[in-house]
Amino acid sequence: MATAPAVSAANELISPPTDAETLTMYIPPDARSSEINAHLTSHPLALSLRASTDFVESRPYFKIPESARDHFLTGGVLSGPGKIWVPPLAFAERNGKSMTILYYLGEDVSGHPGVVHGGLLATLLDEALARCSFGALPNKVGMTANLNIDYRRPMPTDSYVVARAELERVEGRKAWVRGWLESADAGEDGERVKFVEAKGLFIEPRQAATMKRLYPAATSST
Repeated sequence: MATAPAVSAANELISPPTDAETLTMYIPPDARSSEINAHLTSHPLALSLRASTDFVESRPYFKIPESARDHFLTGGVLSGPGKIWVPPLAFAERNGKSMTILYYLGEDVSGHPGVVHGGLLATLLDEALARCSFGALPNKVGMTANLNIDYRRPMPTDSYVVARAELERVEGRKAWVRGWLESADAGEDGERVKFVEAKGLFIEPRQAATMKRLYPAATSST
């Protein structure tokens, strides 16, 4: 019986859900989660990206096998009410040109009272920049070689936020990406608040061709 979870995970890796299927997999556990999810999926930014044929929408955390999800950081340990409250919505521009991810961050991810932990912000940016790089790399898999972070303003908890990433250039197995985290909505001055900026270098491993099956979230299956 001990082999059952391993077999289940292996099967899920071999046949991961498509991007479109991931959009139907989230079931809110309570009224607050349902409210947040409805706001996220109907946000004007989500609507505009969804209407463009240049972008592919997904909920990448559902590409992680359910039986293994508890062992993943953002898609498991940090996910759920009070944390990364609902599975984020990701919009990948074709050929890795850009990535936009919408989140709602709850009150249980604080570094200081009412302020999102800076380590989580770095993690979310690392993830967004990496996902952007995947589309531009030959085998759609990359690992962080360098990540530079500049913190601009404290991010309040219980906030809708957007991670944006843009491909700067690609050379063989290397991709350079820049990005930032900003408020999902503009303030009274009409501008979105930019909280953190980053630049990163992502390198595809030499054995990437054999790793693709282990990273189903890195590929687009529509």
